[in-house]
Amino acid sequence: MVLGSRRPQDRKETGLTVVGLDEAVTHAEVVVNATPGTVSLDLLAGIGAPALTGKTLIDVGVGLSDDYTELSHPNSSLGEQIQAAFPGTAVVKTLCTMDSTVMVDPGGLDGPSTVFLSGESTAAKQLTGRLLGDLGWPYSSLMDIGGITTARGQEHFALLFMGIAAGVGGHMFNINVVTPSHPR
Repeated sequence: MVLGSRRPQDRKETGLTVVGLDEAVTHAEVVVNATPGTVSLDLLAGIGAPALTGKTLIDVGVGLSDDYTELSHPNSSLGEQIQAAFPGTAVVKTLCTMDSTVMVDPGGLDGPSTVFLSGESTAAKQLTGRLLGDLGWPYSSLMDIGGITTARGQEHFALLFMGIAAGVGGHMFNINVVTPSHPR
């Protein structure tokens, strides 16, 4: 695993191998977009479609205004925009209903939690699910909610996330989809 950075020389303290974005993508099977959603498209365009073609791109970004009150893509989603810009790439939107602390430590929550997957490629969503399992997400917590257009719902949750964070006094939470044990 390598970490791609616009400024690799400034990221040496991570303990990971840190290289430039182009180099990171060149050898990757899976690319994770964890950049601010307002700059993701420009950064990915700088890498170029040929370098991303044939890869799975896991998108966790959400484009928000500086004051966190508006989405950058209110009638679409960053995930959809990335998929449209890079049609040869299998984009999977996930993990954007939670803070990064929960993304990498779902066991830190006091109960079950749901992580959503949106994307056109079943194989890419399955691969993403296996990687989420490596982070500690049990298979039972994964919910495939459909194609990339369903990324809108995940990204729009960011606005509610801010209110919940204010209400609970922190960012260490997530949502859980609860269904009846005996459907009617």
